[in-house]
Amino acid sequence: MITQLTLQDGSIIEGKSFGFDGSAAGEVVFSTGMTGYPEAFTDPSFAGQILVLTYPIIGNYGVPHRAAWESGKLQIKGLVVSTYNETPSHYSSVMSLQQWLIREKVPALEIRDTRFLAKKIQAHGSILGKIINGKDVAFEDPNKMNLVGEVAQKKVSIEGRGKYTIVQIDCGTKRSITTRLIKRNVRVITIPWNMDPFSLKEKFDAVLVSNGPGDPTMIPETIKNVRAILKKKVPILGICLGNQILALAAGGTTKKLKFGHRGQNQPCILVGTKRCYLTTQNHGYVVSQIPIGFNQWFKNANDGTNEGLIHKSLPIMSVQFHPEATPGPTDTEWIFDYFLKRIK
Repeated sequence: MITQLTLQDGSIIEGKSFGFDGSAAGEVVFSTGMTGYPEAFTDPSFAGQILVLTYPIIGNYGVPHRAAWESGKLQIKGLVVSTYNETPSHYSSVMSLQQWLIREKVPALEIRDTRFLAKKIQAHGSILGKIINGKDVAFEDPNKMNLVGEVAQKKVSIEGRGKYTIVQIDCGTKRSITTRLIKRNVRVITIPWNMDPFSLKEKFDAVLVSNGPGDPTMIPETIKNVRAILKKKVPILGICLGNQILALAAGGTTKKLKFGHRGQNQPCILVGTKRCYLTTQNHGYVVSQIPIGFNQWFKNANDGTNEGLIHKSLPIMSVQFHPEATPGPTDTEWIFDYFLKRIK
């Protein structure tokens, strides 16, 4: 069936449908990742977005069991690829990508020139769009919504055991973050995005503010709670959206990037050194002003934007990239170890 991607600037790109037989609207963004599409598609940071993949062949290794997903469902609103492989081959595959998309009602489009689309987004910036497959739908700007409230868990959960207890504020966390902490013998209490951690009856040693989708200013409750944590000088680690929330809570500012950082090849320099790490990233917003009392910890080697904060004296820090690296290079998994040592 011929399906089309319509952009807000009036551009229309026709292609072949291979997903759910329906329409969807969202923000059109691109990712340069070469592997790891099951992890990317289930990353809550992609909520509200139509994802364009620049790697030419997608679907060749199927879909693994849900234990390998980053959340319990597909988070993307729609998918655009150059070539869909309908005959996957991998020992971990339990279904094809097409079966998954249809089951979870996510439309997908196959077009030949995804490079043109990525370059258009680079020139124009992230743009609203819609995949029209049958009935038309209105354009929808996810950045004006509280996407965190939609993807974060609603109840408190406790996993793992160990010497330290960390409260994870769930703004749309990836499963791998919890897994990395549990592997390090940490007890993890995950709470909803708008819950005050000090209302817990449980004692804790530190707080982790997770990744998540959208504009950080849409969740003032989380910013307020993190500000209270800062006042009590509790150790904090922020990841991705957590980096932006920490900055806002401490008096800094954020802004929207032209087209964001999405993929597993973003180079980040450890400030004050010549060391550069390859990182996994998925965000459209960035810290624009470093708050008082903090130093810039990392910076992006491509555009110089902020990639992390570290307090001048307290064990409070954050990174804009994903140290759990699922998918992606494991260059920065040491961030978890560094933070745990600082708790001590």
